[in-house]
Amino acid sequence: MYESYPSSSPELPEQGRPEAPNSVRNAVRLMYAGAALSAIVVIVTLVSIGSLKANILAHYPHYTATQRHTAEVAAVVTSIIGGLIAIGLWLWMAWANGRGRNWARIVAAVFFGINTLDLLASFARVHAVGSLIVSVLVWLVGLGAIVFLFNKESAAYFKPRSAPR
Repeated sequence: MYESYPSSSPELPEQGRPEAPNSVRNAVRLMYAGAALSAIVVIVTLVSIGSLKANILAHYPHYTATQRHTAEVAAVVTSIIGGLIAIGLWLWMAWANGRGRNWARIVAAVFFGINTLDLLASFARVHAVGSLIVSVLVWLVGLGAIVFLFNKESAAYFKPRSAPR
């Protein structure tokens, strides 16, 4: 007698990556917080347009009304577009790092470096004070995530696994 050939392979124990350590889970939580704070930066920018107008007038008193308006629109639009991109990058990095992708850990560090340079440059730009405060908070969240991603506890989680033979 013949037995029917099974149509699917039996369940093999998962030989993938071990469960994420607390440090990686904390980094991912911070990344989600970074996405939320980036959304708050966008909202604060929109709410504090009056403060932005006053800062532009204080820094550039020789601007005409048209030039001031153009500077306001440019600042608000770039803040909104940059904020939406930042939200997407935070979520992407949280997803990829939560799955133990080593490249994502490296990319997150590069993004943190870019964010650091942007924060330093923002002190020289005209901005609403509220959005600068929230931007500093976003930077601190990023710093925390990077510290968690690159500590000893996280290192083993990001090591490449050999494929089962």
